Amino acid sequence: MNFIKELEWRGMIQDMTPGLEEELQKGNAKAYIGYDPTASSLTIGNLVTIMLLKHLQLNGHTPIVLMGGATGKIGDPSGKDAERKLLDFDIIDRNIEKFKKQFKKFLDFEGENAALILNNESFYSDMDVFTFLRKIGKNITVNYMMAKESVKNRIENRDQGISFTEFSYQIIQGYDFQYLFENEDCILQMGGSDQWGNIITGTHFVGKAGGKAFGLTCPLLTKSDGSKFGKSEGGNIWLDAEKTSPYQFYQFWINSVNNEDIPKMFKTFSLKSRSEIEELLEEYHENNPQHLLRVLAEELTIRVHSHEVYESVLKITEIMHNKKLHLDFLHNLSKEAYEMLGKEPNTLLFNSKEKMQDEDELTIGELLTSKGLPLDDFLVAGKVKDNGQKKINSKSDVRRAIKGNALSINTIKAKEHNQLITKNDLLHNRYIFIQNGKKDKFIAIIN
Repeated sequence: MNFIKELEWRGMIQDMTPGLEEELQKGNAKAYIGYDPTASSLTIGNLVTIMLLKHLQLNGHTPIVLMGGATGKIGDPSGKDAERKLLDFDIIDRNIEKFKKQFKKFLDFEGENAALILNNESFYSDMDVFTFLRKIGKNITVNYMMAKESVKNRIENRDQGISFTEFSYQIIQGYDFQYLFENEDCILQMGGSDQWGNIITGTHFVGKAGGKAFGLTCPLLTKSDGSKFGKSEGGNIWLDAEKTSPYQFYQFWINSVNNEDIPKMFKTFSLKSRSEIEELLEEYHENNPQHLLRVLAEELTIRVHSHEVYESVLKITEIMHNKKLHLDFLHNLSKEAYEMLGKEPNTLLFNSKEKMQDEDELTIGELLTSKGLPLDDFLVAGKVKDNGQKKINSKSDVRRAIKGNALSINTIKAKEHNQLITKNDLLHNRYIFIQNGKKDKFIAIIN
C-alpha cells in the first residue's frame, strides 16, 4: 500500500519535500504531528491532520502524536495577528490528558505499528537556558527565522509586533523534530499547510545534526466558496461531547456541507476505501446527496462518539424532526438520549429547590410532588441554559400559544394555561418535552 498515493487521491497533500515517497517505500517509517493543548478538546480542524496519522498507520507506518506540553506554553504565532494569551501550566496539563483520551478513539495503540503519544515538555525538562542557547539556538540564524511568513507578517505590523516568546516558537518546534529523529528514528513531520514553515525549520535542524528528514502538509479545509470549514454559528465544532453535543455534531454534517463539497469531505474524513467512496458518489451525488451526508455523518458520529451514542442521536433526530411524534416514543427514549438532548441551547432548566410565590411558598420540587404547578407558572419559571434566548417569556406568551393550538407538553396539546404539571409528567423523573409550534422543540430539566 502507498501512503502518498492514498493522500494524493484524497486531495490531502499541499506541500511535500522531495524524495519522501521513495523513502516511505523502504519499509515502516515513523512520522509525527504536534498538537498544542491550547483548548480542552480537539476540533474538526484537528481531525483533518488526525486523518493523516490514521492513513499513515493503515499503510503500515508508525504515527507519533506529540503533545505540546512545552510549545503550548508559548503559543504558535502562525496565522495569528496578535499575541496569544498564555495559559496556566495546570490548564495545559489538564488539556493534554483530555487530548490523550480523544486520540485513543482514532489511532491504534497496540500491534506491530502501534501509535505513540509523547510530550515535548520532557525534551526540555533537564535543559537550562544556557544549554538551550548553546545546543539549539546555535543551529539557526535570526535571518532564517525572520524570513518565515508568520514572523515577517507580525514584525511588519508595528501595532502588534511579536514578542521574543513567540519568536522562539519555531526554534522549539524545530528541535522537537531533531529530538524525535535522534531518539525515535522519526523521519517525517506532518501538519496543516500553515505549519510548513515550522516543519521546514525542523528538517533544517535535523540536517544540521547530520540527518535527512522530510515534511508533508495537507491543505487547510475550506468550502467551495473559499470560507473555512469546521465552524457553526456557535463557533468551533468540538470532538468533546460536553462542548459540542453528539446531536449537534451529527446535524453539522447534515446541514453544513454543500453538495459540491461532498466529494471533498468524503475523501478527507471517511475511512471507506477508494472504490466504496467512488461507488457512493456515482450512485447518490446527483440524485440523493442527502443520503451521502447521512452516511458521512453516521460514520463520523460513530468514530468520534460511539455506535451507542449514534443510536441515541437518531432518536433525538426523530424527536426534533418528526411532525407526528407520539408519547410512547418519548417514554421509550433512554435517559442518555434525554441527557444529550438537554445539551441543546434552548433547554429550560429548573431548580427544584427554588421557591414559588404561592400561598404556601413551596419549592418547585414540592409543588410537582404535591398539588402540581400551573403550566404558565412552570414555563415562566424556567431559565434557558447558558443565558440563551428564551422563547416563552411571560404568561401571556403561554396563553397566546395555547390559543393558537401551538403548545404541547409531552406531545399532548395544552388546553388551559393553568393546567397542572406534576411529577407524573416527568420523563425519567426529571424531563419534560415541550413543543411550541412546528419547529420550536425543547426539553425542560428539573435539577
